[in-house]
Amino acid sequence: MSNKVLVISGGTRGIGKAIAYEYAQNGINVALTYNSNEEEAKNICADLESRYGIKARAYKLNILEPEEYKEVFTLIDADFDRVDYFVSNAIISGRSVVGGFAPFMRLKPKGLTNIWTATVVAFVIGAQEAAKRMEKVGGGSIISLSSTGNLVFTENYAGHGSNKAAVETMVKYAAADLGPKGIRVNAVSGGPIDTDALKAFPNYEEIKAGVIELSPLDRMGEAQDLAGICYFLSTDKASWITGQTFIVDGGTTFA
Repeated sequence: MSNKVLVISGGTRGIGKAIAYEYAQNGINVALTYNSNEEEAKNICADLESRYGIKARAYKLNILEPEEYKEVFTLIDADFDRVDYFVSNAIISGRSVVGGFAPFMRLKPKGLTNIWTATVVAFVIGAQEAAKRMEKVGGGSIISLSSTGNLVFTENYAGHGSNKAAVETMVKYAAADLGPKGIRVNAVSGGPIDTDALKAFPNYEEIKAGVIELSPLDRMGEAQDLAGICYFLSTDKASWITGQTFIVDGGTTFA
């Protein structure tokens, strides 16, 4: 893995941060994006470099303006001489999902459109830019984070769940088109994971209690639970895996 480079969106918190550390500890350089907290992003990069002896850089990206990916990748080109892995992880929350995070009868076009942009469009543009670089080095691995909210009912999650289903389908099409270039594309679908994003849900405590009750493993999922499978999908051990969605949910979708 020496000198290889991971690009990950939303790398300063939760699942994205755990993925950045997973790759870095395996000797992979990290280019991560952040939305607003530049100081935290730089602190994480400094910590990654200090701990693991790799190169890490941070770039500002508004996931609701996915065309910004083009400029971000231009900046990455100036700092790194290659891109080998891309993980589309960044999500939106707060005011931007008003009308999208709601029961079916209260869904509104703006909130739904924002979720579509941040989930599907951002994956497409980010993956396109990454694939252009991967082709130059003989291939790579692209991963989209997804959610089991498109498989099991989750209160107020219709907007997010339907878009997670859409991005999983987009992953299959990307895998079919990019396979001849040596680029594998997969999705990792997490059950409810205990992150700041989940804590922002108004019914967080109810969700957490329900997950613990449903899971045969008797615990909530942690960000690190998804980081390992993402890294595996980037290794040669996964060289014949593409177009798939891997469910990491502590057994809750079967319960």
